[in-house]
Amino acid sequence: MRYRTHVVAAAGTFLAAASLLAHLSPSGAAPARPAAAGPGAAGAPAGVPGPPSALLQEGTVTAAQLLARVGRCDQVSDGMFRMDDEDEEPTVPVCGTPGAVFWKADLDIDCDGQATAHCNADTDGSFQDMTAFTQSDGRPLDAERLPYVVVPGPSGTWDHRAFGIRGGGLAAVVHDGQVQYAVVGDTGPAGLIGEASYATAHALGITPDPEGGGTPEDVTYILFRNTSVRPPEDHAAAVRMGDRLAREFVAGAR
Repeated sequence: MRYRTHVVAAAGTFLAAASLLAHLSPSGAAPARPAAAGPGAAGAPAGVPGPPSALLQEGTVTAAQLLARVGRCDQVSDGMFRMDDEDEEPTVPVCGTPGAVFWKADLDIDCDGQATAHCNADTDGSFQDMTAFTQSDGRPLDAERLPYVVVPGPSGTWDHRAFGIRGGGLAAVVHDGQVQYAVVGDTGPAGLIGEASYATAHALGITPDPEGGGTPEDVTYILFRNTSVRPPEDHAAAVRMGDRLAREFVAGAR
């Protein structure tokens, strides 16, 4: 529920690209990701696995299958959203099918909810100790450990509630050939779109630092209408439901 600023320096982008080229294999392919860090490893929050050693795919439906299904946008929002505060023009529409809504944007880090080692007032200047939606016990969600996505607050541009999107609903996040299932966990500013929890970013290999992490592009969010993961803090339940609904979705049944 925080206001977000995500500035990508051109110099940093150049250095990142140079570093990648320097480490390409003779065949020109990027090297495999480093092995996953275990719980408590440096840079990894306790209880959260490190970045995957291979592309993350939860369930049996691939990123390519999901992206093919959302290749065409039938816009359901009455306007566009900005991805960040500093954007001059809104460019992101919310699109829809009979059973889902989706958009393609950046990913800014939401660290709100329960205070943890990596999500607290010291690590995140915009930290709030609450989330719009809660766990089954009424406590705020745990952004460090639970994959969740953020929806824009209701507005004249788009109201998620009118499309069957509610707290604890199921979402799929697709990035860099990977698939991660999540729940709808928080709301953000009404004019901005493209945000997910620390845990979502971390699992996808995106830097999860709430002050300087995230990624500026190429994240697809698919939210399934009229769904509810119970309890919302059970990620395994989200994956089971996600695999079933994603198969229906790519088959055109949703």
